[in-house]
Amino acid sequence: MTKKLPVKKTIAAALETQGYHTLTPVQEAVTAPELGEADLLVSAQTGSGKTVGFGLAIAPTLLGEDDTFGAAGAPLALIIAPTRELALQVKREFIWLYGPAGAVIASCVGGMDMREERRTLTRGAHVVVATPGRLVDHIKRGSIDMGSLRAVVLDEADEMLDLGFREDLEYILGEAPESRRTLMFSATVPAAIAKLAKNFQRDAVRVATVSDGGQHADIEYKAMTVAPRDAENAIINVLRFYDARNAIVFCNTRAMVARLTTRFSNRGFSVVALSGELTQNERTHALQSMRDGRARVCVATDVAARGIDLPGLELVIHAELPNNSDTLLHRSGRTGRAGAKGTSALIVPVKMRGKAERLLRFAKLTAEWGAPPSATEVLARDEERLLVDTPWNDPVSEDDEAFVNKLATQFSAPQLAAAFLRVHRERQSAPEELSDAEDAAKPRPREAFGPSVWFSVNVGRDKNAEARWLLPLLCKAGGISKDDIGAIRIQQDQSYVEILKSSVDGFLGRVGSGMELEAGTSITQLAQAPVLSGPPPRKSGGGGKPDYKARDDDRGPRPKPERAPKKDHGDAVADWKPKADKPAGAPYKGKSDDKPRGKPKGGFEGKPAGKPKSNYEGKPKSSYEGKPKGKFGGKPAGKGAPRATDAAPAKRSFDGASDPSKRFTPPGAKPKSGKPHAAKGGSKGKGAPKGGGGFPKRDN
Repeated sequence: MTKKLPVKKTIAAALETQGYHTLTPVQEAVTAPELGEADLLVSAQTGSGKTVGFGLAIAPTLLGEDDTFGAAGAPLALIIAPTRELALQVKREFIWLYGPAGAVIASCVGGMDMREERRTLTRGAHVVVATPGRLVDHIKRGSIDMGSLRAVVLDEADEMLDLGFREDLEYILGEAPESRRTLMFSATVPAAIAKLAKNFQRDAVRVATVSDGGQHADIEYKAMTVAPRDAENAIINVLRFYDARNAIVFCNTRAMVARLTTRFSNRGFSVVALSGELTQNERTHALQSMRDGRARVCVATDVAARGIDLPGLELVIHAELPNNSDTLLHRSGRTGRAGAKGTSALIVPVKMRGKAERLLRFAKLTAEWGAPPSATEVLARDEERLLVDTPWNDPVSEDDEAFVNKLATQFSAPQLAAAFLRVHRERQSAPEELSDAEDAAKPRPREAFGPSVWFSVNVGRDKNAEARWLLPLLCKAGGISKDDIGAIRIQQDQSYVEILKSSVDGFLGRVGSGMELEAGTSITQLAQAPVLSGPPPRKSGGGGKPDYKARDDDRGPRPKPERAPKKDHGDAVADWKPKADKPAGAPYKGKSDDKPRGKPKGGFEGKPAGKPKSNYEGKPKSSYEGKPKGKFGGKPAGKGAPRATDAAPAKRSFDGASDPSKRFTPPGAKPKSGKPHAAKGGSKGKGAPKGGGGFPKRDN
């Protein structure tokens, strides 16, 4: 190691075995000797080596003065990650990092067998890597002993808060010993993270690291504008053009993941899917296939945007633009890790260019704009890779020499080269022909209809004729297609139709000499184009404001008419006189009869207050005079009697074609019945509904 590490010999040996000759900026920052045992709040860009960084940071806290761990018991460190994939990845990193020191690493993640996790915790572990939800379950069940914890690490803390794990994190940190060391690692430090750090950390040291080359300096960003219908074809060409060892195609929805996975598989790509609807076992197998080389393309949702580290991942394609700039950074950060180079390609439909530019601006990224690789460019790149392939320079082996000589004798050099090229291309997916994105965005001018003949139809707006009814009627009656019909103009009492001149003879032959499209609907050929009138005038008398026109003289605007004065009822008030038997101003004493007008507080006729209403004067509540019979008033008055609550609703009025009973019906055709269905329990609407329980008729 070029830098003396403040860690034990076993940890340093593990780093050298893994090929760590230099440390990244974040790893150097968190292992600074002056930090000691302080709590840390670390923000660093994705792909900067944070996992190894916090592994190095807590090593002195866990090992103390020793170089190796003792017998496994209650966990000494707790690593919390937002997703299962990231948690299992952290576990793999800690196995090789702490392996020489004899550490036992356990995991507790959702989707795995909880009973097996409980047995593992019972046997003992030095470090436990967990997701928040599953860890809370183990704590509440008493499966994990939190009393011996020396360090708690929150990896991708901002993502855990975004996923709604705030309460779980607060519960976990509340159950951990107060003497613990707390480290929070996050790509960004929003206000919610700062508040969490203030509540659960002790004088945390803020560590912020940015690479010298800026954000994602090892990633080349490409923004490719495409026509909307060519988005998926462009992805195929990008995959073929770069021919990356590993590539991830990010989508926004599970449905899009399933769609692209199926299409790529049909095109011959070795592809796997990764989304939240898959089981943990399926997701683990998908990632392992990428690591083993059995699959080269992974189609994923943003579940793979955080923390997933695939060795040799050279290409990230955004099939759909992310929702925010942070997601763009995390998606792209799957490539260009640990000093490796990578490419992040954004597939941008023409109409989405503004959104793509905003995402790049907010993320402080610069992308090279252009078109996706064309089919010609893909084939040219294939030729370049083919010519620089090493087998061209390898000598012919003894086993192959006899067959090679046979081929050279039987076929010419051009024939052998052509056959080899065909076999090579058949093993790969053919590139797609893409249309020009700018041309696709331009509105296409409507082509001229050509020479035509006008016809008139004897139905119009007064009979609610519509173009959507007239078009199929003309096609069916005249044996023509919609391409043979030009303009359709609906007028007040008739309609006009433009038919291609070359199709008129066939049209007239099918319609016949009667010139009827159907019973009562006739058509007439015109000698010239009709003179079309404008829209019908508005009906007068609608209660609208009068049309005040400006005067032609200099007297100014015409004054508005004055409102009629309100009626004066003063005389009527003055003529009012009190009754003779009651002097004016006398207090009101109620009516002269003995019936009370309200319920006094003391009850009626000596009855105690609070007496049930049903016992008033000995009459049951259900027989109260005037109570409606039926559903809300006891039994119905008789069989077939209508309910008091079933009063017929007011008739609804419709204007024009919005009323189904008033829509256009061709003359001679049977009109649609406007009668409603019979009420439930009745006999098809005849007579009163059975039992009086039917619904009233509606007049709509």
